[in-house]
Amino acid sequence: MKSKTLMQVRRNMPNLWMEGALFAFSGYDGRTHSSSRFVATAGADDYSLLFHTPKRRWLEFQAIPPGNVQIATGDVLLVDHEEGPLLAVFQSWHTLVGTAPATVDMQLRFEEEDGGEVRRENAFLVTESADGQDAVVLLRHEDRWALAYGSRVEEAAERAVKGLASDVWNEAEDRMQFYRHAPRLEDPLKERLLLKCFSVMKVNTLAAEGVIHQHWSTPDRVPHQAMWLWDSVFHTFAMNRVDPAIAWHFLKSVLDTQQEDGMIPHTTKVDGSSSNMTQPPVLAWGVWENYLHTRRKDDLRYALPRLVHYLSWDIANRDSNCNELLEWMIEGNPLCRSGESGMDNSPRFDRAALLDAVDFSVFVAQDAHYIGRIADEVGDIELANEWKRKAANVRAQIHSSLWDEKEGFYFDRDMDGSLSGVKAVSGFLPLLLDGLPPEHAQRLVSLLQDPNHFQTKFPIPTTAASEAEYGTDMWRGPVWLNTNYLVYIGLKRQGREEEADRLARQTIEMVQKYYERFGVIFEYFDSSDRVPPIACDRKGPPSALYDIRKKMDVVRDFHWSAALTACMLMELT
Repeated sequence: MKSKTLMQVRRNMPNLWMEGALFAFSGYDGRTHSSSRFVATAGADDYSLLFHTPKRRWLEFQAIPPGNVQIATGDVLLVDHEEGPLLAVFQSWHTLVGTAPATVDMQLRFEEEDGGEVRRENAFLVTESADGQDAVVLLRHEDRWALAYGSRVEEAAERAVKGLASDVWNEAEDRMQFYRHAPRLEDPLKERLLLKCFSVMKVNTLAAEGVIHQHWSTPDRVPHQAMWLWDSVFHTFAMNRVDPAIAWHFLKSVLDTQQEDGMIPHTTKVDGSSSNMTQPPVLAWGVWENYLHTRRKDDLRYALPRLVHYLSWDIANRDSNCNELLEWMIEGNPLCRSGESGMDNSPRFDRAALLDAVDFSVFVAQDAHYIGRIADEVGDIELANEWKRKAANVRAQIHSSLWDEKEGFYFDRDMDGSLSGVKAVSGFLPLLLDGLPPEHAQRLVSLLQDPNHFQTKFPIPTTAASEAEYGTDMWRGPVWLNTNYLVYIGLKRQGREEEADRLARQTIEMVQKYYERFGVIFEYFDSSDRVPPIACDRKGPPSALYDIRKKMDVVRDFHWSAALTACMLMELT
């Protein structure tokens, strides 16, 4: 009866429990503790959970009868059985509570034999890591159970006792309140997909910790864990519709990592460590979009000087030839020539040559435009005019220097002035800009619809199908949700509503197909649809078995894939 009450909180909840799905306590509901790594993913067998503590542990439900999964979110699992429900719900960052039929055997063990000691202590099943860093204990009484983490066995045991005394059904109902923010959709399968996207958004939301003083977001709790610059902005586009105050926290958390010279690193961890490169400058766009939901001018006033300082750093440090077209940092790693661009291994960078980059220049022009709008909004007209001029200058340079009239496309440019000729999704990003010549827009749309180049089974390939390097490895052909969303927005800005809606529907179809098959939201997809995401390359061939510690294959329950799919689902209704 209680399971039916829980299901009434929201219809069409996600109900697929498959390998790799994230399962953890969300910062939306309270404190998180990312450094503990007490985060689980669904196992391949039954309803097992793999906890990604430094010494990984399995929680297994053995001899469990067949049942029907009713709810499978990032913090609630409900399975109906004839003998009684199986429920697992995160009560807090350190405690998982639930119910299970008395006939079901529950086991807690280390993944590796040398992980640590497993022993019984009175009613507790204890796993204590070999290095003494942590302990996880399982406590069970009749059909109730609690699993708890602690830095010591005593701490974990105390938490488990408190967890066992809690009302697990009330805890589950509390975790479900987040989904009340999602709109109703006519198509139940689309609504289920939307709620799965909300689940991924929620589980990848974290609370203040370490050097981060408010909510923040991560691409994925496992394996990436850290806060990333442009990812965080994409996450806000959907979170604005759920809780714009938390979306602002995501942005402020990134802004607060700014260094004295203005640079904002592309990744930051809660311990304060960060990278020595930046990422695509889309923060001003994110701040403006958030403002449209909150109308809090104090947030604009906080952000404006930081945005000016950051974009000024980009212009001063990433334009070596001083032509108002920016160049990404190029790295020595052949598997990741330009992590700064976000398109790590794109064939655009195979020659390891410095390039006037289409995408970087577009992002700078766009963010300069938004800095101008923000300055206008807070009454700094002089600053607004200065940044509007900068935006116009960069736009003019993009159209005059990066456009290939013969190909009808925008390309990166070598330092000698020649165009690179590599057709990549970056060439469509000038669609985002004001003042795009109409004939350029038309030719871009024509190329987008050309099956020899970009009209693949699932568009848009990050590298054109006509390129020799086209394949399934990350930015060398697969579809990414963020670039599809950028082109979708660009098409709408150019008045190409029909083409934009078609792209959104094709993108949703792709995500839904593989959610229904694998139960997760993937990082990227084969644009030819010859292989599923689990068989795509990721800086090398995929591993035979899914094990992110041995090789990071296509990430599952990836935050921006979920957030931007949610945006398109909501915008099409």
